[in-house]
Amino acid sequence: MNYTIIDAHAHLWLRQDTTVDGLPIRTLENGRSLFMGEIRQMLPPFMVDGVNSAEVFLSNMDYAQVSAAVITQEFIDGIQNDYLKEVATRYPDRFFVCGMCEFRKPGYFKQAEQLIDNNFKAIKIPAHRLLLKEGRVMLNCEEMMQMFGLMEERNIILSIDLAEGSTQIAEMEEIIAQYPRLKIAIGHFGMVTLPEWKQQILLARHPNIMIESGGITWLFNEEFYPFKGAVKAIREAADLVGMEKLMWGSDYPRTITAITYKMSYDFITKSPELTESEKALFLGENARNFYGFSNLRTLPYIKNMSE
Repeated sequence: MNYTIIDAHAHLWLRQDTTVDGLPIRTLENGRSLFMGEIRQMLPPFMVDGVNSAEVFLSNMDYAQVSAAVITQEFIDGIQNDYLKEVATRYPDRFFVCGMCEFRKPGYFKQAEQLIDNNFKAIKIPAHRLLLKEGRVMLNCEEMMQMFGLMEERNIILSIDLAEGSTQIAEMEEIIAQYPRLKIAIGHFGMVTLPEWKQQILLARHPNIMIESGGITWLFNEEFYPFKGAVKAIREAADLVGMEKLMWGSDYPRTITAITYKMSYDFITKSPELTESEKALFLGENARNFYGFSNLRTLPYIKNMSE
């Protein structure tokens, strides 16, 4: 079966130059970064200049037959709104981009207004980074709720990565109850290898909530390919909320320091644990409907030199 494949969780940046929890994150060379006190392989080593560009990602997408991708954001990469606006303008049929505000201090409502006025269709909150030493930023605080009201009114999607387990579930339930038409994509598959991960999955019982699996291969990295534990978790989540509420995401490019981009999804296509129709929904059809992708390209299969 030929699948329409859409990556619901990927990242792009020109350069990392930021701080998180007071610790620096800086692009070095050969794909490495100074990351919160240690040197880490942030990108594959052949990305020698440290630039995680749309063009390199498109080359990976084309080879892996991935038609489109959702570009999310994270504080560890720095705010990339200017670059992502360029990317969306240059490649409107390939990328759906999320804007991001500085949520760690007050004043982000005005930033959100500006992002929406600049035609961003989604806003990302790395909510797991809001448990600050100097005080937790609550997702149901007055300024957040004001922003969610605006997003619901303007049909802007909320992309959010939550702290582990049930830490922020009560806040999310309040947001969903007050803004039932707000479309929400919850990332990292509920941090599936940590306790109480199903509490996040169960949020998708609400009509406008989706779960995406960005990072599921690094969460199961100790087990490694073909990630049978990840497939089992996808099956369990589907039994809880339905396969129509789940979307595949790669967490490119960090995950391809350990595997190829195609390996971040083909363990699904090869698995006997899911039906063909379930694979089609998970790998692309759900994301197509949720994000409104159209004009998707059909990409040819290209044999590699090992075949």
